Amino acid sequence: QVLLVESGGGLVQAGGSLRLSCAASGRAFGTYAMGWFRQAPGKEREFVARISQFGASTSYADSVKGRFTISRDNAKNTAYLQMNSLKPEDTAVYSCAAGRGVVVGTTAHEYDYWGQGTRVTVSS
Repeated sequence: QVLLVESGGGLVQAGGSLRLSCAASGRAFGTYAMGWFRQAPGKEREFVARISQFGASTSYADSVKGRFTISRDNAKNTAYLQMNSLKPEDTAVYSCAAGRGVVVGTTAHEYDYWGQGTRVTVSS
């Protein structure tokens, strides 16, 4: 069982930055690939970014590529999402997810555990 807790969301103006954190319980954090997903009001959940178990491999949705950076610190059992040049369309609830059997990492069903989410609002 892995408990994931996100933090770092809030209200920011367009062009600003936020860093989200995802703190994981347990001692096996390094065996899980981590992903970030988001869900905007009235829309389906969508993939944002994912990182492999030791951080060697990352991938991003086209909509955030070049603006967002996913990273992890296995010693701190924490994954991060640095979000720069934020746009109003980035407004959503952002959730982190952990999975051991992740192959591609862009679909929600590959992940085993989910956090409750943190809200990000970008004003224009």
